[in-house]
Amino acid sequence: MTYFLEYTIPAAPDEAEFEFPHDEINPGTTIPLSETDAEVVHTPELPARTGIIAATVPEAKLEAEQLILHSRASEGSLYFDPSSSLQAGVGTLVATFSEGRGWQDT
Repeated sequence: MTYFLEYTIPAAPDEAEFEFPHDEINPGTTIPLSETDAEVVHTPELPARTGIIAATVPEAKLEAEQLILHSRASEGSLYFDPSSSLQAGVGTLVATFSEGRGWQDT
């Protein structure tokens, strides 16, 4: 994968925020909130960075746009990143997408 889409997922309209346990000792462990004493983190949105499998920029844009339109997100940024990093902002920004305006190349 050389393309990555970064976008923000807002909480559902009927929910004010996301809630999840924060446990620095056991990172990556999923535990129901009712079964943990870990600190609970509240946030109105979650950042996401998703790999896009595509050979060209137009193909990557098409796949990324479909992902955005089938999520609660309304905008996103497409990066070219041959290092396949999962860290935000890594790579070269190729274009940004905003629902209603479409793609803007950088």
